[in-house]
Amino acid sequence: MKDIAIKGNKGVYFIPTVNFNSDTGVCEIIGESYHQDAKKFYRPLIQWVEEYIQSKRPIRFDFKLTYFNTNSSKAFLNILKVLKKYADEGGQVEANWYYPTEDDDILEEAEDFIQETKLNMHLIGY
Repeated sequence: MKDIAIKGNKGVYFIPTVNFNSDTGVCEIIGESYHQDAKKFYRPLIQWVEEYIQSKRPIRFDFKLTYFNTNSSKAFLNILKVLKKYADEGGQVEANWYYPTEDDDILEEAEDFIQETKLNMHLIGY
């Protein structure tokens, strides 16, 4: 299984930095996510997570976002649903949501994700 590494980019649309490591099981999405077609961007990432968890190894997912649009939010929810299903099946999942302490909107979005998925996610202000 190949790692995924995408360098973040701020252009017309913002692309987050993505690091998915198949050796350690640590996955990060960092920065800003504003895509016209977030579904297309995130589909391979969701597929990677679905494939990785077939190995029955621990996975840690870190969201470190400063901005994201509604389409990206839907993709994050889909990732969290995959992680929740894996956790419900006995998989070892650690999910962390880092948020700027002055940004209540990003914190509230994370709280909504927790409420909707029931995934145990750590909220970490910085």
